Amino acid sequence: MKRACLVLILAGIAARPSVEAAGTVFTRGPASCHAIAFTFDLCPVSEGTGFDAPLVSYLIEHHVPATFFASGRWIETHDAEFRRLIAQPFFEVGTHGEAHAHMPRLSATAQAAEVAGPIRTLLERYRLSATLFRPPYGEYNDTTVHVAEAAGQTTVMWSIVSGDPYKKLTTAAIVNDVVGRAKNGSVIIFHANGRGWRTKDILPLVYAQLVTTKGFAPKTISGLRAGCANATAPLR
Repeated sequence: MKRACLVLILAGIAARPSVEAAGTVFTRGPASCHAIAFTFDLCPVSEGTGFDAPLVSYLIEHHVPATFFASGRWIETHDAEFRRLIAQPFFEVGTHGEAHAHMPRLSATAQAAEVAGPIRTLLERYRLSATLFRPPYGEYNDTTVHVAEAAGQTTVMWSIVSGDPYKKLTTAAIVNDVVGRAKNGSVIIFHANGRGWRTKDILPLVYAQLVTTKGFAPKTISGLRAGCANATAPLR
C-alpha cells in the first residue's frame, strides 16, 4: 500500500477528522495528571521492513510504556515482531483497521468489517482481547465511532502529532515542536513501521526532555485513561 500510513497534516497542527463524530473519542488524558502517552502506529507498507527495530529496542531497554496500533495486514506479515511487542509488560496493543482504509468513505457494514478484522486476528491467533481502535489516517465519522463501540472498542486519536512521516522535517524541528506543545494528559502519535523517517533518533530526545527533565510520567493509553492514581515512576 503506497505511503499507507502518511498522516495528512503538517507538523505543529493536530490532525482533525474529515467528519466530526458525536460519539466518544479519546484524545487526551486528565489535565490534572502530569503524564503523557507515547503511541505508535503500525500500518502496512509497500517498501522496507515495516518495523523500526532500533526504536522498539530503545523503548524496551528503557522500559518506556507505549501503545501500538497495528493494522490487520501489518500483523499478518510481522508475526515475530508483533510477538516481541506483546511480550513486553509495559506495552499495550490496539488496532488500526484491517487494510488501513479511509473509514468515512465506507458503508457502515464495510466499516464494521474494517474494525473487526484485526480484533478477530488478535483473539484467534494471540488470545488477546483488543479494546482500543485508532482509525486509519485519523479519519472517522459518527458511523466509525458507533461501529467501534459496538465492537467493544474505544476510538483513540491524539493531541500532539509528531509529523514523523514528513521527510522535510528535521529531528530538531520535531523535537522542539512536540516538547513545546506537551502538557498534562498529552497523547503523542509516532510511527514504528519505518515510515517515521527519524523516529528512532527523535524519541530519545523527546523522552529525555519530557520525562527526565520535565517529569512527565509516561503511560499507556489505558494507564492515561485511568488517571494519575496508577502512575508509575519512569525507569532512567
